[in-house]
Amino acid sequence: MPSVAVKLYSVFFKFLLKQRLQSWIQDPIDESSNPYGVTTRPEESVSAPNPCFTDGVATKDIHIDPFTALCIRIFLPESSLSPPEQSHPKSHLRSSLLDPNSINHRRNSYAPSDTGTPRNDSRRSSLDGLNSRSDNNVYRGYSPQPQKCRKLPIMLQFHGGGWVSGSNESVANDFFCRRIAKLCDVIVVAVGYRLAPENKYPAAFDDGLKVLNWLGKQANLAECCKSMGSGARGVGAEFTKAEVQRHIVDAFGASMVEPWLAAHGDPSRCVLLGVSCGANIADYVACKAIEAGKRLDPVKVVAQVLMYPFFIGSIPTKSETRLANSYFYDMPMCLLAWKLFLPKEKFILDHPAGNPLILDRSLKRMPPTLTIVAEHDWMRDRAIAYSEALRNVNVDAPVLEYKDAVHEFATLDMLLKTPQAQACAEDIAIWVKKYISFRGNELSY
Repeated sequence: MPSVAVKLYSVFFKFLLKQRLQSWIQDPIDESSNPYGVTTRPEESVSAPNPCFTDGVATKDIHIDPFTALCIRIFLPESSLSPPEQSHPKSHLRSSLLDPNSINHRRNSYAPSDTGTPRNDSRRSSLDGLNSRSDNNVYRGYSPQPQKCRKLPIMLQFHGGGWVSGSNESVANDFFCRRIAKLCDVIVVAVGYRLAPENKYPAAFDDGLKVLNWLGKQANLAECCKSMGSGARGVGAEFTKAEVQRHIVDAFGASMVEPWLAAHGDPSRCVLLGVSCGANIADYVACKAIEAGKRLDPVKVVAQVLMYPFFIGSIPTKSETRLANSYFYDMPMCLLAWKLFLPKEKFILDHPAGNPLILDRSLKRMPPTLTIVAEHDWMRDRAIAYSEALRNVNVDAPVLEYKDAVHEFATLDMLLKTPQAQACAEDIAIWVKKYISFRGNELSY
């Protein structure tokens, strides 16, 4: 069972969130009054972007849509500064991540995911690629040498919060994304999608897809710049009239290429990771990426991770009946969140945004999908059912269930530093590396 501290915090958390939800229900917000949208609530504790490699990760914020509040935060791990030839030996990765002599009691596996057993010791290594830093330890992202930079996979991350709260720049999300960037050795792009009730469905889903298309555009722009011999000068860099002919610039003469992604990002190895309601967005984006096919080139979604997805439906499952009043996000409170997210005329529990099993679509081409569920979460059964549906059409779709865990056990602020949260991040890293590692460097499971 969860600790007493978790139970007390859950009571306090639900009291505050329920008050906020009820106030929005009683005093509806006119969506047309704020088309720009909101991505962060005033009461949210946020972490400022830091271009220094604090704790091994540098971050920057980018506002990518001038017509909405849509923004992203890029998490660049320090390992990206090492030369391409300094890759982790296969034997070192296997020994640091897997321990065949240990027995794992922290979760149950519902499918033969071949993930092995992660060990508790650190898998990080110290990298000395310091040639892209200045004397004050600030990363000069606008002036790397692309041909000498190590390319890393890109992971799109969608935060949770029940559609109405949460942020890509919150302290908790910043901590989680830093952890994932280091363990998975990827560039994490945390998406700040528009929140409800200011922007109802499908705003958040459209924002997720817009960021994926933006990644494709960035990759193509970077390739064009490379072919013109320009490289990446950085956002905001000024060009002379003579230079403009060799650079892709906007109306103000600033480079349109994002330098960190141009130098270090490999969009052909793209992973989607969604937390709670963010998992619903990730699954939608994965489906649209399949439909787009080669139109998204060079972006390729190779896998997705759904962490305790925010699924719901009209026919109650066993967990929805037995755990309706569970910790942090109980069922009555989540129904209020769904009412705020879905337009009034479209509110049904079997809406495609909440129940992926009612959609008339083929699942055969869905990417490999890892699903994380918690023992004390009323949404667990529906997430397990979706994973089973994927396995029925031969999609690699393991489920990891964590004992004595609650909804958002690996991403909620007070639970981030628990051993279970660390174990979950390590399990994600082990599974994801199967699909983002180059041939010869992948792990054996």
